[in-house]
Amino acid sequence: MMRFKEFWVKKTLVGLGLGQFLSLLITSTGFSSSELAKKGINAPTSQSFLNYVLLAIVYGAIMLYRWKPLKAKWYYYVLLGMVDVEANFLVVKAYQYTSITSVMLLDYVHAGDRAGGSNPRLGDVLVIAGSTLYAISNVSEEFLVKNADRVELMAMLGFFGAIVSAIQISILERNELKSIHWSAGAALPFVGFSVAMFLFYSFVPVLLKTNGSTMLNLSLLTSDMWAVLIRIFAYHEKVDWMYFVAFAGVCVGLVIYSGGDKEEDQQRADVADEGAEQSKHFDEEAASVSRGTTAVGSSRTGDSSKHEIVPASTTEGEVSDNKSIGKYVQGRRS
Repeated sequence: MMRFKEFWVKKTLVGLGLGQFLSLLITSTGFSSSELAKKGINAPTSQSFLNYVLLAIVYGAIMLYRWKPLKAKWYYYVLLGMVDVEANFLVVKAYQYTSITSVMLLDYVHAGDRAGGSNPRLGDVLVIAGSTLYAISNVSEEFLVKNADRVELMAMLGFFGAIVSAIQISILERNELKSIHWSAGAALPFVGFSVAMFLFYSFVPVLLKTNGSTMLNLSLLTSDMWAVLIRIFAYHEKVDWMYFVAFAGVCVGLVIYSGGDKEEDQQRADVADEGAEQSKHFDEEAASVSRGTTAVGSSRTGDSSKHEIVPASTTEGEVSDNKSIGKYVQGRRS
């Protein structure tokens, strides 16, 4: 059984904090989209276009500075860019038909509390479709950020996302952009949406790499509560008490998941330590055998060095002749 204090390790705290920061950012994008929808501006792809351009410029410059080959195939990023653009399109498009809290999907708690929007049911369908594409995008990003590179992922997603967005804008939103009366009230939500999305995309890979896509998706569920706060304080609307019950349930789920993630990491660490210990034991045995072999070889060499070495060319007869010559010379001297 895991102790309570084991929940509050550095990785868990960073994951929870970063998850809530991302949740606040995604709520900010929803608030910006809601404001644009209230002003009659219907350009969902155009809202995301500047975000992709920023990603391509910032992270593309880092990639050019590194000048390294791609770690993943380029067509993976093309597919990811298409999925991500359409996910943003569907979710932002939903604000044309329903309210911000309905887009956040908490309005399913009480069907009678669905204020705002011309067609909430259509808006909910668009959100569900967009959320499905978001799930595919998040899992794909987790795979790429763990097997490729975070900077490469952001740069290529921004590059291909900008291309897909530009094509879609030229087909679907060209006339809409021409009809917009650009003022501070219209430009600020556009800029706010792009900045929030840029920060969101920049920090998502960090959370994916440290805690995984499940932690990300669970954290984004709390964006519902941020949306409720915006609805209360910005729009002065009342919300049902079930919102707070749902939020409490999400928080409990986050804590439980964080603890389970920590336990799995500890198990993986224990397995790795056990493997390292076995490897060390095998190395010690191999070193012991090697030392024994060396000792035997040295002993044999020492024994052979004790014997007198006689040149191969010296025969027994030559030795006898040498002795005779010695005696003859000694006799002459005497």
